[in-house]
Amino acid sequence: MSAPATQDAYTPRPEHHFTFGLWTVGNPGRDPFGEPVRPIIPPARVVHKLAELGAYGVNLHDNDLVPRDASPSERDRLVREFKAALDATGLRVPMATTNLFSDPAFRDGAFTSNDARVRSYALQKTMAALDLGAELGATTYVCWGGREGVETNAAKDPRTALGWYREALNFLCEYVQSRGYDMRFALEAKPNEPRGDIFLPTTGHMLAFIYTLDHPEMVGLNPEVAHEQMAGLDFSHGVAQALEAGKLFHIDLNGQKPGRFDQDLRFGSDDPKGAFFLVKLLEGARWPGMRHFDSHAYRTEDEDGVWDFAHGSMRTYLILKARVTRFNEDPEIQQLLGELRDRGGGGRGRPADRVAFSEERARQLMAETFDLPSIRRQGYAYERLDQLTMELLLGVR
Repeated sequence: MSAPATQDAYTPRPEHHFTFGLWTVGNPGRDPFGEPVRPIIPPARVVHKLAELGAYGVNLHDNDLVPRDASPSERDRLVREFKAALDATGLRVPMATTNLFSDPAFRDGAFTSNDARVRSYALQKTMAALDLGAELGATTYVCWGGREGVETNAAKDPRTALGWYREALNFLCEYVQSRGYDMRFALEAKPNEPRGDIFLPTTGHMLAFIYTLDHPEMVGLNPEVAHEQMAGLDFSHGVAQALEAGKLFHIDLNGQKPGRFDQDLRFGSDDPKGAFFLVKLLEGARWPGMRHFDSHAYRTEDEDGVWDFAHGSMRTYLILKARVTRFNEDPEIQQLLGELRDRGGGGRGRPADRVAFSEERARQLMAETFDLPSIRRQGYAYERLDQLTMELLLGVR
């Protein structure tokens, strides 16, 4: 597939900050029950094709670009060729990460392995990947602990394991500072798979953990749609918590059907309403970060289908963004929301009153009389509001 000849309001452009990983569009279609169905796409070709489609950048694990057994000269050649493709297209590398899950050495985890040699090797590998990320211009470094967990709680004390995890992140923050890199860490949660239970399984767990670190200002979150939904949670709520805390450093967009394995479906393909509210949240907050698609094409696809997948991911986001604008301008929807704001005490267009403690305010509240029969009878018109939202999404408003 080549970039569409017809340009419209949903045509991706670099200013939209869409990014993909070398491992996402480069996914060869391997799954636990079958071998690859398409060849690996060389990194330089990925860069050129994403640029044609209007993406902003490309992200990578260390081994996506440099095989783990590459010699120093081979490593330099691969990086040089990749940089040449970036320079030729203008694509950037906003984020980098490390593969700490594929090597058999990490069968018991990386930073939380019971073997101290493995923990040290994981630090060595991550430092080298941080160097590579900094060389390519990355300013965000994602940490996904894919093997940081257990199948049996008899194996390790979670408190000890979290202590090892904390020590590793403290060490890596100091390493980044010592090298003068302009880089922040973004932690990515997942409840299970490939381990039976993964430590720090949700965005909320990760957020609490961050404040136990020596440099919490350097560490934020990288929530992923599928990972939160695997835990049965509403993704936009986790993202909202990260935004409210100032800790949304990166985000992974994809799709997931509840109760399934980690599917990494095309963004918005399985739950358009959930995707709509996520886009509404990000755009309403004017979040300046990357819209990264951590997903891959169906196993049924050839390379043309891979580029259809990439183009469709970006296009769906832009369509939903346009629907958000319609939502914000719809008179009936805004009337209902205005009535809710009025009921909240803030008045039309103003935030609701906040409760701040004072002795006087406490006395006023204790003396206040509430019309409970009226409160108990009132409805909130959420059915109407949700139906209007659905009609808007379905294109009849």
